[in-house]
Amino acid sequence: MSNAMMAAASLYHDPRFFDQSEVRIRNNRMRRQRQLRKHIMVLTAVLFTACFMMIFMKAGMLSDAHTQDQAIDYKYYKTITVSAGDSLWDIAQDHISYNHYHNVNDYMDEVREINHLSNDEINAGSNLIIPYYSSEFVQ
Repeated sequence: MSNAMMAAASLYHDPRFFDQSEVRIRNNRMRRQRQLRKHIMVLTAVLFTACFMMIFMKAGMLSDAHTQDQAIDYKYYKTITVSAGDSLWDIAQDHISYNHYHNVNDYMDEVREINHLSNDEINAGSNLIIPYYSSEFVQ
């Protein structure tokens, strides 16, 4: 039977166009298509779940959560007086905590922001507020 005749027969549900073997073939083809769709849906769900679990586990391993054994560092601020010949870079290198900053530039950016500095120029005798970390809690 041609595809056009099958389409017409399926459109009008006219059994005159189908003999028993064609009906069986058509039903088997439809059943296989349904099974294939079902398998694809199950595979998609399994892959999605596996990806979600991997992302969830990786995020859990990379979290910055502290365990009971780790000491907690508290962030404080102090004021320093700039001496003659000091630069912002020198002050940052002297006071940076590499456990909390990736590099000296990150620390300098925070010092600039705290002190409302638009550039790296500082004058001798001026005061700067700088952050530091301590494991002791001060009330």
